[in-house]
Amino acid sequence: MASFRIATIALISFIISFASAQQCTYKTIQPKGSEPVTAPNWEYSVIANKLTRPRGILFDSEGALIVLDSGNGIIHMKLDDNDAGGRCLRVSSRTTLLEKSDLNHGLAISKDGRTIYASSSESVFAWSYDPKKVTLDQSSEQTLVNNMTSEGYTSRTLLISQKYPDMLLVSRGSDKYLDPGTEDISTGRSQIRVFNISSFSNSSPNTKPYSYVDDGVRLGWGLHNSVGIAEHPDTGGIFSVENSYDSLNRDGKDINNDNPGEEVNFHGYLNGSTESRGGNYGYPFCFALWSIDKFPKLGDLKIGQQFAADLFQANASPLDLKFDQNGTRAYISFHGSCKLSSHFTP
Repeated sequence: MASFRIATIALISFIISFASAQQCTYKTIQPKGSEPVTAPNWEYSVIANKLTRPRGILFDSEGALIVLDSGNGIIHMKLDDNDAGGRCLRVSSRTTLLEKSDLNHGLAISKDGRTIYASSSESVFAWSYDPKKVTLDQSSEQTLVNNMTSEGYTSRTLLISQKYPDMLLVSRGSDKYLDPGTEDISTGRSQIRVFNISSFSNSSPNTKPYSYVDDGVRLGWGLHNSVGIAEHPDTGGIFSVENSYDSLNRDGKDINNDNPGEEVNFHGYLNGSTESRGGNYGYPFCFALWSIDKFPKLGDLKIGQQFAADLFQANASPLDLKFDQNGTRAYISFHGSCKLSSHFTP
């Protein structure tokens, strides 16, 4: 994907409900280009810039912001909210934990906060991490998963389960924008898979990495490019947002402007249950209908009729998914839009 504007906004602007810049005693960073527009009672603050291509963010156990900067590496940012009674936020120190140019998207941290995971287009890596000392042990690097290189989408989204901390989820998109080969389940493309990484540790540095194509448990396939994946904090259910195909024709007519709908999909649980797990979600031959206006050969098709748990407008391009702590609200970022909050019923 050529651009992730909303991801960049989320990373370097970091939309949060703090006071406006005029209330801060220090000089604030001003946004470049167009300014973000927030919903009522929300404000934004630019807390960091001079990054290459920030693609992943998370907080460590000490409250620091960890950033995967694509083509650069992994950066630690210590945050300071002592100004204006805690209503202003800035980066008080910045440390490069790792320089590794092939890292390009995925970022996760273990439940105990002592291991950082990141992805390239080919592999998933792990390193020992000390959040108090702000150090990442480069000599501890292990490759957990490989065999993911393809000509198409190169982002490999990562998720560590909070309910089952030894389970690592990896999402891989299609080889080309339209990839008929993904009809063959053995290709490993357009899939979400989960891997048990309990055998990987500093005491077993030579553990053989998993092959994405051959190993792990498949949670879903027929997924064009599910860049955002999340675990529901209450039920443990796994959900994804599908950045769907957007050059669609039907009966020789271009229906790209209003179809297909962008999907939220459900992939079951990690507790051994097979409910809703491992299914096919349609791509590259079946898509979710969003608009029936002037739709060629509509027949008895209905909006949302397919596999999705929820639908969004065509071409919205959802790129990430997060739940709040009690799981009643989902936050989804869309390419070219502000972060949208959505009420959610698991």
